[in-house]
Amino acid sequence: MANRPMPNGPAHPRPLVALLDGRDCSVEMPILKDVATVAFCDAQSTTEIHEKVLNEAVGAMLYHHITLAREDLKKFKNLRVVVRLGTGVDNIDIKAAGELGVAVCNIPGYGVEEVADSTLCLILNLYRRTYWLANLVKEGKKICGPEQLREAAQGSARIRGDTLGIVGLGRVGTAVALRAKVFGFNVIFYDPYLQDGIEKSLGITRVYTLQDLLFQSDCVSLHCNLNEHNHHLINDYTIKQMRPGAFLINTARGGLVDEQALASALKDGRIRAAACDVHENEPFSFANSPLKDCPNLICTPHSSFYSDQSITELREMAAGEVRRAIVGRMPESLRNCVNKEYLTGTAVKGNNRYDSMNGAPPGYNYNPIPGVHSTTDAHPPLSVHSTAPHSTLPESTPNNHLPMPKAEQSSEVH
Repeated sequence: MANRPMPNGPAHPRPLVALLDGRDCSVEMPILKDVATVAFCDAQSTTEIHEKVLNEAVGAMLYHHITLAREDLKKFKNLRVVVRLGTGVDNIDIKAAGELGVAVCNIPGYGVEEVADSTLCLILNLYRRTYWLANLVKEGKKICGPEQLREAAQGSARIRGDTLGIVGLGRVGTAVALRAKVFGFNVIFYDPYLQDGIEKSLGITRVYTLQDLLFQSDCVSLHCNLNEHNHHLINDYTIKQMRPGAFLINTARGGLVDEQALASALKDGRIRAAACDVHENEPFSFANSPLKDCPNLICTPHSSFYSDQSITELREMAAGEVRRAIVGRMPESLRNCVNKEYLTGTAVKGNNRYDSMNGAPPGYNYNPIPGVHSTTDAHPPLSVHSTAPHSTLPESTPNNHLPMPKAEQSSEVH
């Protein structure tokens, strides 16, 4: 039989991609298995990541359970792309990553409906006090007559005609605005980054300062990213600008709210009730929080984004972004790179490291696989016992990465 060329070109070592803070790669494997070796670490910090991953991984995926500061990023010897399984990238030093030649990507399109639905659920609970009334029944409290009902449901409010103030009119903020209008809210928003006119298309009202929004709103809902400019956006000073007895909802980032200031406002009654899905320190524990003795507070465990559908969608999108990094050109092929402005000239230009991450010569790419939606795989990811805590990558794993030069080191924004 005559020799026939391989349909996908010559064989090349497959790069190593690691899921840093998870243990399940069943969704990612079908998307990446023909272009990369996938391993998971189940780590809570970089001190728990196996040395082989630190030395060889060219791609990393992570949730919000692990932090990648500059010193953490320096531990990776061949890292080229980091994909955050989520929207916010405040747990990654994106500037340092860029200076080290590492592209950082997020997944902004997933879970929009889930977070918006969860936000409305929390708003309804605060207004109608469903959470507290259900707990009274569960605890065996018998409510008979209008006087007992008035006492139990004290603070319940009518929604229609109240003003909902949205801080940050991105994908989720817009979805919340559309839902809130149906319930009868007058919706206003503050977002200094949007051009004029968006309010016309949505039929809502724009204000141009945070102070105006806080002063006019009966209920304030946060939907902005966390960055160095808005840490503790809600604090003692801004709480005093809110209407007395207003509601506060945070499904964005815990660092947006000064929890000590919120605790004082709840105890004083300046804020009637609050709901927080995100917290400054996660995983959240009431025992170690300033909020532990606060009345009229609902806390959930950073779960507003979750549904069976959204988590699968998130993981498929993240694996797809890693795949684009491997088979395409960096950073041009990336759909959601958030640190292009920080990728230094020496990190991007002057060599072929970003032309291809799969070991192929410039201009050659693996064929992408079409229509990836599978969540199962016949070939499980690497998960063998090793001596490193929580690591699943063995020392004996074959060397299957393509060594790439390290970028020269030089000293934004759930």
